[in-house]
Amino acid sequence: MTDLEAPATAADRVDVLGIQVSVTNLDHTVATFERWIDHGERQLVCVTDMNALLHAKADERLTEVYNTAGLVVPDGMPLVWAGKKAGFEQMDRVAGPDLLERVMTEAAERGWTQYFYGGAEGVADELRMRFQEQHPALKVLGVECPPYRALTEAEDAETVDRMNSARPDIIWVGLGAPKQERWMAEHRERLNAAILIGVGAAFDFHTGRLDRAPLWMQRAGLEWSYRLYKEPRRLWKRYLIGIPRFGIGILRRPPRAV
Repeated sequence: MTDLEAPATAADRVDVLGIQVSVTNLDHTVATFERWIDHGERQLVCVTDMNALLHAKADERLTEVYNTAGLVVPDGMPLVWAGKKAGFEQMDRVAGPDLLERVMTEAAERGWTQYFYGGAEGVADELRMRFQEQHPALKVLGVECPPYRALTEAEDAETVDRMNSARPDIIWVGLGAPKQERWMAEHRERLNAAILIGVGAAFDFHTGRLDRAPLWMQRAGLEWSYRLYKEPRRLWKRYLIGIPRFGIGILRRPPRAV
């Protein structure tokens, strides 16, 4: 592992429209995971872009979930820019696909165990095969692609039992925001894994169902335009309405250190 000098303490946050986003970067996030796993902690992680943040802002319960999470990592350049505006120059983007790939590399070396939960039928199993081909030592203890409908109480209890019996260190949840954050909040106290983390579409990116924008677009904060070009019918409202809402909100309530 590269040198993981923490850019700030785990408690450092930036208030962005009432959501407390962690001051972190990819190295610092992985180092935090290492500490949690080593100490047997039980934490929840929200990987947050502008769209997820707006969902959280509009829902009191979701706001509470985000603001009590172990980490709320900035998956989107607007959140990084907000952090820098608040005085945290060391803050950087932690994109879900990048974090997933980085942790798989570290997990193979350190013996951290994984469980993949989410995606369409077959996606989680394909994800396991892809990463185990890259990292033969990687331990994936379970995969599940739940039905789109709500689970019955019995089905939900069986899911919890399977996960706890497998005893993974990290459960990766790919249900999309805000569904995955609600699911994690409802299950955090019932699951024994050190880390529950929602990574949205990262499963689809890593199995080739979605392709990412060129790196220069990601760094310039233009990945949204690439995704809108690829999926205009599904995403037009998210970006063409969400971006002005976010911008106006920032003007009215500038980001500040918490």
